[in-house]
Amino acid sequence: MDKTYDPHSIEQRWYETWENNGYFAPSGEGAPYCIMIPPPNVTGSLHMGHAFQDTIMDALTRYHRMRGDRTLWQAGSDHAGIATQMVVERQLNVESKTRHDLGREAFVERIWEWKEQSGGTITRQLRRMGASLDWSRERFTMDEGLSEAVIEVFVRLFDEGLIYRGKRLVNWDPVLHTAVSDLEVVSQEEDGSLWHMRYPLADGSGHLVVATTRPETMLGDTAVAVHPDDERYRHLVGRMVRLPLAERDIPIIADDYVDPAFGTGCVKITPAHDFNDYAVGQRHDLPLINVFTVDARINAEMPERYRGLDRFDARERIVQDLEAAGLLEKIDPHKLMVPRGDRSHAVIEPYLTDQWFVDLTRETQPDGRPGGLAAITRPAIEAVRGGNIRFIPENWEKTYFQWLENIQDWCISRQIWWGHRIPAWYDADGRFYVGRSEAEVRERHGLGEAVPLTQDADVLDTWFSSALWPFSTLGWPRETPEYATFYPTSVLVTGFDIIFFWVARMIMMGLKFTGDVPFREVYIHGLVRDAHGQKMSKSKGNVLDPIDLIDGIELDSLVAKRTSGLMQPQMAKAIEKMTRKDFPDGIPAFGTDAMRFTFCALASTGRDIKFDLGRIEGYRNFCNKLWNAARYVLMNTEGQDTGRGNEPVELSLADRWIISRLQQTERTVAESIGAYRFDLAAQAIYEFTWNEYCDWYLELSKPVLTTESGSEEARRGTRRTLVRVLEALLRLAHPLMPFITEEIWQRVAPLAGKSGSTIMLQPYPQAEAGKEDAQAVADMEWVQAFIIGVRSIRGEMNIAPGKPLAVLLDHGGEEDRRRLEENRAFLSTLARLESVAWLEAGARPPVSATALVGGMRILIPMAGLIDKDAELTRLGKEIARLGKDLERAEGKLANPNYVNKAPAEVVEKERQRALEVRSALEKLEAQKAQIETL
Repeated sequence: MDKTYDPHSIEQRWYETWENNGYFAPSGEGAPYCIMIPPPNVTGSLHMGHAFQDTIMDALTRYHRMRGDRTLWQAGSDHAGIATQMVVERQLNVESKTRHDLGREAFVERIWEWKEQSGGTITRQLRRMGASLDWSRERFTMDEGLSEAVIEVFVRLFDEGLIYRGKRLVNWDPVLHTAVSDLEVVSQEEDGSLWHMRYPLADGSGHLVVATTRPETMLGDTAVAVHPDDERYRHLVGRMVRLPLAERDIPIIADDYVDPAFGTGCVKITPAHDFNDYAVGQRHDLPLINVFTVDARINAEMPERYRGLDRFDARERIVQDLEAAGLLEKIDPHKLMVPRGDRSHAVIEPYLTDQWFVDLTRETQPDGRPGGLAAITRPAIEAVRGGNIRFIPENWEKTYFQWLENIQDWCISRQIWWGHRIPAWYDADGRFYVGRSEAEVRERHGLGEAVPLTQDADVLDTWFSSALWPFSTLGWPRETPEYATFYPTSVLVTGFDIIFFWVARMIMMGLKFTGDVPFREVYIHGLVRDAHGQKMSKSKGNVLDPIDLIDGIELDSLVAKRTSGLMQPQMAKAIEKMTRKDFPDGIPAFGTDAMRFTFCALASTGRDIKFDLGRIEGYRNFCNKLWNAARYVLMNTEGQDTGRGNEPVELSLADRWIISRLQQTERTVAESIGAYRFDLAAQAIYEFTWNEYCDWYLELSKPVLTTESGSEEARRGTRRTLVRVLEALLRLAHPLMPFITEEIWQRVAPLAGKSGSTIMLQPYPQAEAGKEDAQAVADMEWVQAFIIGVRSIRGEMNIAPGKPLAVLLDHGGEEDRRRLEENRAFLSTLARLESVAWLEAGARPPVSATALVGGMRILIPMAGLIDKDAELTRLGKEIARLGKDLERAEGKLANPNYVNKAPAEVVEKERQRALEVRSALEKLEAQKAQIETL
């Protein structure tokens, strides 16, 4: 093996080997195990959230593959309708063109070209991260097979009356000119105003004051609403007011929706431009008057003075006109939630338009057939409530139920060109017909070739095709072997932010079209945040690219990447300063395994991930530790007898202890992965590898291997234990760290009597109760406590690590005496002891430093061991320094101005620091007092 661990020299080579040999394809005769990758959008590259999620899925896949399950991790990507179209439209804008210049067919061809480029970037990233997806089965939501499934589902739902076309209020993006889903709307609090406007009573007897945040929509008002119990206005219910500027009479109505405490308690009702007002309008049979065009300009049906004005320009003019007419009472500053499109950043407009919907709310249809509630929504609720699908953590079930029990019909049409074209055709009179193709439409409805038909220009919401992902990728609607084998899938790994928009819809569609759930478990992970808990975003400049962590990146390139998308360029200097502080030359190359292990170590169930570069640096060191341990093992076993033929061996206490601890670690890791506690699995692997195997067992092996007086059977036993435990450890860690474990395993496996072309197809370690040895564990804990006690005294008394020590033991029992005699070689070597003797009964011990091992005392006589004067001088200086530090800290904490004005976390940090300094000071003073007695 190379002297130093270099991830770049092994990662690409091993990935190509795995993929070229078809190791990612399902194999074996075990139970089917399938994970569907949440298909990444083909709009760019993967981010840290993808890297975290894909690491978890790959760890599960590799784990179950090694357990002998017939395992499939399904690869694929999503066409991401609006997002992808926007990317290509921006490219055209640079060329001073629009999609309309190209026409629909040529524009869609241009998007396909972009998809090939962007999709290639994503698959390269996944490969770099070690993702063992079955690339031979890679799917795309717009490929032929999945498109067939989408059309089939649409037609069947339409034929059952569960898809309908109607004029409804939707989220409208006036820049993109399309309806968008709730997921694509980001509401943020912004500063605004609350305008108080006078609406005259129609009979001239007075007026009502109506408060609104959107005066421009008043042109579409069809009522003024008050609360039915509001004594101020109860006598006015049923009367009419004159709508200013529009010169229409509208009624005063009573509705529980109104909050009497908001504004004046009188609310304008604009059913065509507000979702709550729409519901009020439905209850009171109010007309719907549309004020805007698709661009959110005032339309031609409104008063001529406002026609063609942008909505915000119209707002200013309307307010001016109300003021001029004496109808503007006052304007108050007001904070409000403003909905913006996540792609265009335009303010989203509730807009009345013809759209296609999936019925999710009716119990029955007019003809008596089951409506969407009975046919689609309720089965999805019952599947989780009945335990057919389990959420991990379980608390996310409440979120799931809350949304489904308050669900609205699903708007599935989008006014863009990229996506699955709606399979509906219109005749010259505007009648529409639905079918799998134009030919089927003509045949089903008896329309001859002479009847001109035009296909609907809209495409389907991306979430519609994504909802079919678990079964469409497996070949549905055909009964393929893959569908028969892997559906239902085993687990969905996803973030909480798309429970509503993707998880729930997959469950709905899976139950509706396959009769079974799409997956048995849903593992909900947290979001990846920066080290300070902030969400990663380009606007904050804290975005990390997973490939930069794997390959490393120079400082200048890193700063340029992190500041290229900043809304506030002045943040660049702060980011550069932070980067230089942590990594003066840029981010070093950590390698894939260190990044993956970091993600697993942070993956506590349901919690957000604070990704700290210090952690990944620590796990890179862990990789180095494992590499160096393997080099030690190989140097002491290659060309040696490692007991491969199961010849008789003699196992030392250390051998029996590490074998026993391996069984316990294997059990912990299996239980943790089974419970989706990857953090606990990583912790168990880390602690066993670093603390027990490397720091203890390798050191304990040296006295056995290097002592000539020992038997060959003992040396063979230790060599066999070295390689067998390491080989099992590599298999144990492989799902989390695939590359380094494969590289080392290839060298270690033959020494351990194992054969095979790759570690990833080896059986996963399983604990064997017969190999656990409670006595060996107890004895080794005694040995460790003894050695740690001696080492602690060395550190406290500033005794050189290599100086041999004479040790006296006192108050020990028979068990202590047995353990001492059986383990003198270990103790002498690891504790660097010159001699060990029992204090004679009744003898007075010399002045000694003391450590306890149970009831036994370890005494190290101090006389002649240290330079008393020099040590007292050193301790005096250190005590003085710490005394000043403590005085400063306590002075701060005694200052009311500091305690009351400084941030709470800063004050708490200072308190903790004072406690630590005081504790250290007490220990040094105790040492000084002890040395003064010599």
